[in-house]
Amino acid sequence: MTRSSLEITLGPPGPLDWREVFGRSAPVEMELGFGKARFLIRESLARPEVDFFGVELSRKWYREGKRRMEKAGPPPNLRVLHAEAVDFLTRFVGEDSLRVLHIYYPDPWPKKRHRKRRFVGEALLIQAERVLEPGGELRIVTDHGEYADCIAEDLSRRPVLRELPWEQDDEALTHFEAKYRIQGRLSHRFRRIWEGP
Repeated sequence: MTRSSLEITLGPPGPLDWREVFGRSAPVEMELGFGKARFLIRESLARPEVDFFGVELSRKWYREGKRRMEKAGPPPNLRVLHAEAVDFLTRFVGEDSLRVLHIYYPDPWPKKRHRKRRFVGEALLIQAERVLEPGGELRIVTDHGEYADCIAEDLSRRPVLRELPWEQDDEALTHFEAKYRIQGRLSHRFRRIWEGP
């Protein structure tokens, strides 16, 4: 399955064995849409006891993120995949198998006719509930106010994802957040815990 120490290739649909992917048994956190990979690189280096898996659909950002990861080592607890995230979750990620699911600054698709393309919605949240282990967390950040309102509304319809306060983090999570902080743009943060059925 492993194409290199960083990238993986997929076989037939079915839940991935994270022990096979990483060569050990450890909690797994996943970032969907990793862009320039600032978050994944920082966290995988800072927390070697956790395994990190990144999924990116954009070929441009996948290549750029992978280049930066390779420059950083890459950390042995980091793996990536070029794929569409909801399809990947649905077909390859097993139930109760992720500790945290991270989604930072997804494309807001601000035009009304494009909003159906937005990543965060019912289909994603259904999969998040399925793949998170009991006590696992969903973390979402956006700088787009109207998108944040939609995310809040979607989350309100899923009471099994209980709201938690977002812990203060002085370091920007992503390249986009670092840029937005300089511009003074507000970020909307969502942190939810899945407590199990």
